[in-house]
Amino acid sequence: MKRIVLFLLITGFLGCKNNVIPEQELSNLNGYWEITEVAFADGTKKNYTVNPTIDFIHLENNQGFRKKVQPKFDGSFNTSNITESFKVNYSNEVIILQYENNLSAWEEKLVQLDSSSFSVLNEEGIKYSYKRFQPIVISK
Repeated sequence: MKRIVLFLLITGFLGCKNNVIPEQELSNLNGYWEITEVAFADGTKKNYTVNPTIDFIHLENNQGFRKKVQPKFDGSFNTSNITESFKVNYSNEVIILQYENNLSAWEEKLVQLDSSSFSVLNEEGIKYSYKRFQPIVISK
């Protein structure tokens, strides 16, 4: 019995390792992103195959903003006037995106980031996954 408990404790500690995202990779957040999946805290998921709006993210010196845009077939975008400003905070080797506006404040934990995808986990345990936006090219 003691061996089983010891094995479970060691496995638990090894399984709790953080996937640290290096600070220099934060520049990968810059650009246009479309949501691919939302995984809810209860285990259900919602997949997105077509998105009428995408997110534009700009980050510089640990300050950034996120803006919703609508891609057009000519390669340009319709943009909204609404931006969500955020700042990057580091907590126990975890990257936290802290948002604040006149109505509320919230945080998202950056759980995965590379040049083609990223995902965040919000305070309610909902995980949002994104892929880099690829414009639709229609040739004449």
